[in-house]
Amino acid sequence: MTDTLPHHLDRTIVIGAMPDVVFRFFTDNARWAAWWGAGSTIEPHAGGRILVRHPNGVEMVGEVLEITPPEHLAFTYGYASGVPLAPGESRVVIRLEAVPDGTQLHLRHEFAESGVVQHHVQGWRYQLSLFGNAVANEVHADAASITDRWFNVWSNPDGITRDADLHALVAPNVAMRDRFSLIVGESDLREHLAAVHRFMPGISLTREGDVRHCQGIVLADWVATSADGQARGKGTNVFTLSARNQVASVTGLWNQ
Repeated sequence: MTDTLPHHLDRTIVIGAMPDVVFRFFTDNARWAAWWGAGSTIEPHAGGRILVRHPNGVEMVGEVLEITPPEHLAFTYGYASGVPLAPGESRVVIRLEAVPDGTQLHLRHEFAESGVVQHHVQGWRYQLSLFGNAVANEVHADAASITDRWFNVWSNPDGITRDADLHALVAPNVAMRDRFSLIVGESDLREHLAAVHRFMPGISLTREGDVRHCQGIVLADWVATSADGQARGKGTNVFTLSARNQVASVTGLWNQ
């Protein structure tokens, strides 16, 4: 294989996780299989073997050409059957770069012949979507706990512990929006919470049911209860979690 193949496709995505976390999915067999298919393996060193076993039984094989954690991976790419690419007939190069929202992943798949390029465009669009979900599911595995901590902060009347819990939970530029909130920044949110407890003493928020999560976006239903134990409102919060697994923004939707 020459150093540069004449035909290629490119795809760039942003994943809400730090580069070292993203790169684990190229160096660990369980994580590699999480976005390719059960039985897929990778030997994360130059000359290491790659096996991709798709759920439909199609197998791809390759060899690691270069690996520089947590920034760069290059490997050959072909099909065990030899169709539409024989083993070693194409090359995949992946680069990771830290960006404010997490990690920008750039993929280039190089080919000797132009006829097979389009055959792989949708395949990579789909496969990298699975990749992004696999990373997000690991980074935000405690999404339910995160939402519960948020509701506990809103329910806590003690300013000292509430402020400490809030600081550990949210990103510095956290944004909060609902019928009564248009907040940006931790300090503004801290003062807003103090006002909530001053004007509505005894109010508490509790999650109802399971959370729903996809790529750092979390939906959680809630009920607001007053000091006398009566439900005063219900709704749904839409959380955006950051690459560092902090609450970056919350939008509260009221049902009543």
